Amino acid sequence: MGRFLLRRLVTSVVVLAGLAVVTFLMTQVLPGDPARAAAGRNATAEQVAAVRARLGLDQPLPDQFSGYLGRLLHGDLGTSVFTQRPVLDDVAAMLPASVELVLAAMAINIAVAVPLGVYAAYRRGRAADVAARLITLLGAAVPVFWLGLMLQLVFAAQLRLLPLTGQLAFGQQVPEITGMISLDALLSGNWTAFGDALLHLVLPAVTLAAAFVAVVARTVRSSMIATLDSDYITLARATGASELRVVVRHGLRNALVPASTILGMQLGWMLGSTVLVEAIFGRTGIGAYAVTAVLQNDLYAVIGTVLVIGVVFVVMNVVVDLVQLWLNPRLRKAAGRERRAEIAVRA
Repeated sequence: MGRFLLRRLVTSVVVLAGLAVVTFLMTQVLPGDPARAAAGRNATAEQVAAVRARLGLDQPLPDQFSGYLGRLLHGDLGTSVFTQRPVLDDVAAMLPASVELVLAAMAINIAVAVPLGVYAAYRRGRAADVAARLITLLGAAVPVFWLGLMLQLVFAAQLRLLPLTGQLAFGQQVPEITGMISLDALLSGNWTAFGDALLHLVLPAVTLAAAFVAVVARTVRSSMIATLDSDYITLARATGASELRVVVRHGLRNALVPASTILGMQLGWMLGSTVLVEAIFGRTGIGAYAVTAVLQNDLYAVIGTVLVIGVVFVVMNVVVDLVQLWLNPRLRKAAGRERRAEIAVRA
């Protein structure tokens, strides 16, 4: 277990190093002059040159890269041209709101996709299976921006059941504790604001989750079909276990092993997909921050956002591997055999 974790950490460091190289290359190939953007549109040539020297952009490329890595190791992602604040501070302020949205979307994803996939596998080849596959296919095919607009039109504008945009109703206030409005309202005991924050989460979370439900449901269905055809499921049924116990306890845990990989990766994908959703529903977050950075030609803010999302991907990869190791006893046994073989070779 320890050696497995060590190998995964080493791999993660290599991936993060590659991400640092890619983001540095972005500073060289993306259109626009960071020095000109930082100095301002009305800056003179001398002022732009002074800013370029201050940012180290007049140095040779290897020196720029070493300086860039040094700043990254110290947590310095640069200064935003638009906000005039460190990008790390901006991202830290915006990230909790996006994480709140992603967690809500993931909860909907799991609550819908896993039962749908299990039921489709159990009823495979029948009308319910066909209907479930059509639903998942439709969810994957519908563009995010179109779905968000349609949900706003139906549930907010026409039925008036849910809020149209924003994160909290006008006049509602909660103390900033974690940056997640619903959680802050809960921690402060403001139940009215908590309920209102949840209502504001429904439409954007459903919009964000729709495409991901299709992937998880199809993965669970395929894995569940293979699991239900296995010998130990036949044995469990022969011993007189109830069908619910066979499907849920004996089948679902093993079927969730491949689905856990998809779910872990989807957290990173969802974080990257908040760009459109936050723009449609007028929510603040890292996605809205990235859109503003692009529109303002704020290069360091764009790169900082890419780095943060990349780090989330890497961390979730490690977490997924650990979850798979916990869910699948065969992986633990394989890791144990590998460790014993290494000890035997050294002996």
